[in-house]
Amino acid sequence: MGAPVTDGEGRPSLAYYEAVPYLLVMESVERKGEWLRRAEHPELPGCVAEAHSALEALDKLEEERLRVLRQLWARGATIPVPRPPLRDSGPSRSSPAT
Repeated sequence: MGAPVTDGEGRPSLAYYEAVPYLLVMESVERKGEWLRRAEHPELPGCVAEAHSALEALDKLEEERLRVLRQLWARGATIPVPRPPLRDSGPSRSSPAT
């Protein structure tokens, strides 16, 4: 894998961060007498989702992961990169197709 694609300020592109394989933790939790599945990327601040099914929790977590990454990137905040991206960074999945 070559060097990451950078923005105009020399920092890695949003697509670079979107390709990072963050640790995933899944557990069942009880909320008000009801059991839910809780999915979390503990390496990303506040990146958690809960739902009745594990698949629904994973879908919600993916949306939350992209939201958290976009928010951190837009603020210019440090984004954790605990391991290298799985693929070369190309166009951002969150960017509209042209």
